[in-house]
Amino acid sequence: MQINGFLRDLGVSDSQEAVPRARRHPLLLALVVLVSAECALLTTATVYLIIELLVDTPSSLATALALTVLAALAAVFLLVVVVNILRGRAWTRGATITWQVLQIAVAIGCFQGLFARPDIGWALLLPSIAVVVLLFTKPVTAATAIRG
Repeated sequence: MQINGFLRDLGVSDSQEAVPRARRHPLLLALVVLVSAECALLTTATVYLIIELLVDTPSSLATALALTVLAALAAVFLLVVVVNILRGRAWTRGATITWQVLQIAVAIGCFQGLFARPDIGWALLLPSIAVVVLLFTKPVTAATAIRG
């Protein structure tokens, strides 16, 4: 049956009990939680941008659409990264570092300028630093050493 194959892929046995494949290190789980939170917040921002497109008239429709599409693509990118971190793919370390560097750049921009928002800057900077530190820990590099 198709449903049984789907459940088996999810790791659920015939007795409906979850089959633990391998215990994940707490540092890997912390990385997954942080990147998942970033993905959830970016998804929320994308939904907000879509709602704003529907209820308000932007000064530049092309710019508003481009920003919304880029936010949606970034949210999908982060979702793919989170799923593949759990699968132990090595390429996720580079993808995660790339996202964190971009987020750090935005955070630095939040600290300066005419419309500076240090609160948003800190909210972006601190998780990014934590993720970068977690990526270089031995348990995380060992867990994401599978090539593919």
